[in-house]
Amino acid sequence: MIEQKSSPAAPGLALRPVRTVAHCAVATLVLAGAAWVARAVWHIRLATAGQPASGPPDQGGGVHRPLNGLEDSYHLVASVGSAVTAVCVIVFLLWLDRMRDNAQALSGTAPRYGCSWLWLGWIVPVVNLWIPRGIVVDVHRSVFPERRLPAVVNWWWGLWLAGLAGGVGIIYSDDTDEVIARAYSGVLPLLAADLVIVAAAGAAALMVHTLTTAQQEHVAGRDY
Repeated sequence: MIEQKSSPAAPGLALRPVRTVAHCAVATLVLAGAAWVARAVWHIRLATAGQPASGPPDQGGGVHRPLNGLEDSYHLVASVGSAVTAVCVIVFLLWLDRMRDNAQALSGTAPRYGCSWLWLGWIVPVVNLWIPRGIVVDVHRSVFPERRLPAVVNWWWGLWLAGLAGGVGIIYSDDTDEVIARAYSGVLPLLAADLVIVAAAGAAALMVHTLTTAQQEHVAGRDY
């Protein structure tokens, strides 16, 4: 089953340190947002420059013309952005894994979703529309069942889904040369996707801070 009913957790689970990894997650999310701002700037530069007379980089039939300086620099910006985003994803999942383990230790109940879904939930089609949010919600509600879910969680998830819609934004269905051609022919959808991703990164950073602070304050109050 994908969703599991909460069950008693194993006794004696130790709390894992989460503050440092939370700070790293916020930092990488800010960097990822900055990388997508840079990508948006290059989309605007490409649209302003206009497509060269020689046509798009991908000429069709497996033929690619030499890139000009602006197109070459866009490849660099896109590559750096992808690398930063990959690091951000890893650090975010490490944060979520620790928060999840701590929630289990504090609440005394096992998570609703098995450990494998922490990783697979993002990539398995269809279920990736709700499982990642469900894991985050479970982290909060298992410790604070009487509290309302922070609104930033829904903002983050809505923006994430919007970024995935249509194969633009977070994961491009086109390769870099095809994206360059799209910037030449119609840049507005690309800019809209860039804006959504930047907003999603900001919402995620705020969510990490909000949930981590609440959990840490709960631990401090319990120890006191």
